[in-house]
Amino acid sequence: MIDPFTDVFPSFFGMLNRGPMTLTIFLHSLIVLPMFFIYFSEKKKLQRGEPDD
Repeated sequence: MIDPFTDVFPSFFGMLNRGPMTLTIFLHSLIVLPMFFIYFSEKKKLQRGEPDD
């Protein structure tokens, strides 16, 4: 089911692209999860009434 990874130029994203969901999960954890953190921290700032930097 899983073939050995052989490529002319082995790259990081090539290794991530081995499974159907590996690249998707990696990119979501890199992009979407920090957005949640920023959203909740900004929401907390607004509720405390801190001035904008």
